[in-house]
Amino acid sequence: MPVVLQNRQRVVAIDRAWLRRTAEAVLSAARADGAELSLVLVSDRRMRALNRRYRKKDRPTDVLAFPLHEKWGQATFRTLSPFLLGDVVISVATARRQATELGHGLREELRRLLVHGVLHLLGYDHERGPRDAALMARKEKAILGAISVQQRS
Repeated sequence: MPVVLQNRQRVVAIDRAWLRRTAEAVLSAARADGAELSLVLVSDRRMRALNRRYRKKDRPTDVLAFPLHEKWGQATFRTLSPFLLGDVVISVATARRQATELGHGLREELRRLLVHGVLHLLGYDHERGPRDAALMARKEKAILGAISVQQRS
């Protein structure tokens, strides 16, 4: 499960090896075996520009996901390996602020945003309604639990 990681921000130091391992663990826990992921870390300024262009919201956000294909099925990953899933873009400055507000570390927040972005790439969408939001929240919790156990061992 290759992860292409680009750090396009210079404000916050990032442990790239840890983040790449975490992204690989997320893909495995999400059962996206054989998928490749592009992970891009950006500044708030760049994230604001992306959010304005693609979502018509003129403000930075924490994470954006750009899937390369509309619909996924688990069979897709088995038959088209390696398979480029899409891009997850994270604003590191926003992640750092949110980590402080939520009372946890930056690593935990990056992990949470990465899971959220990957689930969007896999077709989950909390903005479709309460049922979809609840489903995505359950999936996020399950993946976060799985990778937390995995990263402790």
